[in-house]
Amino acid sequence: MQTLSEEDVSRIVEMAWEDRTPFEAIEGLYGLNESAVIKLMRKTLKAGSFRLWRARVTGRKTKHLQLRDPAVSRAYCPTQYKR
Repeated sequence: MQTLSEEDVSRIVEMAWEDRTPFEAIEGLYGLNESAVIKLMRKTLKAGSFRLWRARVTGRKTKHLQLRDPAVSRAYCPTQYKR
């Protein structure tokens, strides 16, 4: 696995938790495919948090571009970033 800064790891974890961010977006930005993201999450998260995340993303269509409904797109949510 490539060397990532703490900020990059934090952002990848955040993106992996987001429902509408597909693994392909993480791969495009950071070069980590789905299995590499899983390894990073296993290493970074506590065991219980990792299990919750895996249960959450397993089978989730929005985490894979080819499975998701074309109507689902990335969009800015005004409540996502607090000012």
